[in-house]
Amino acid sequence: MVCESWKAKLETYLDGELPEEEMRSFDVHVRNCPSCSADALVGVQMKRAIRIAGKRFTPSAEFRKRMEKSLAPKRRRSFRLEWMAAAAAAVVLIAGTLTSTYLGNRSGRDELFSEIADLHVSTLASSSPVDVMSTDRHTVKPWFQGKIPFAFNLPELQNTEFTLLGGRMTYLEQTPGAHLIYDVRKHHISVFVLQERSLPASLNDSSLKPSKLSFNMETWSQGGLRYFVIGDASAADIDTLAKLFKAAS
Repeated sequence: MVCESWKAKLETYLDGELPEEEMRSFDVHVRNCPSCSADALVGVQMKRAIRIAGKRFTPSAEFRKRMEKSLAPKRRRSFRLEWMAAAAAAVVLIAGTLTSTYLGNRSGRDELFSEIADLHVSTLASSSPVDVMSTDRHTVKPWFQGKIPFAFNLPELQNTEFTLLGGRMTYLEQTPGAHLIYDVRKHHISVFVLQERSLPASLNDSSLKPSKLSFNMETWSQGGLRYFVIGDASAADIDTLAKLFKAAS
């Protein structure tokens, strides 16, 4: 079967670990193959379900304290040894706290970027990628009124190579947002607009880039909203579309 070779790489594709050229080829195939697009959509939904389930069963601080107490040594030690141990423990605790805070923030950001990529992929795999289909921003923007708890502007695309294909509702952590889809030289680009305060992770650095992602992405905060521009188009095209949105906002 022709699709067997594609299906064998599906999990690697969904994890964003294929080489850039293969990633783009897979994107094109998924958009044109009903069977593979359905499998991709199921895979993305499974990843998101596992990610949500993993958050529900994080050990509590009380559980950690009980474990630390049960593992504490029972034998008595001299004051000097206890003081040295306490000092060493303090150093380890401080270093551990700083490390866990940094890694926790980094892990949360990477997880957020992964969710955005999943939403982009699942849209490409969908048989109906947009809820409102129009190249006119004056048609697409009003469609979101009353559906999301914020307003935003869409850029003017005249004299550019970008084409607005339409928009759809999106949800991140059960919070509604806007998902716009653009086309440039046969590459689809997703633009997500979400309320900054609703995000599950803090993104304070406007120049922050995902560490491991096969798609090109730009993200920034403006007027209390967080924008994500993501796609398999070139980094230059992603940057240009991001600048158009910044200017419109």
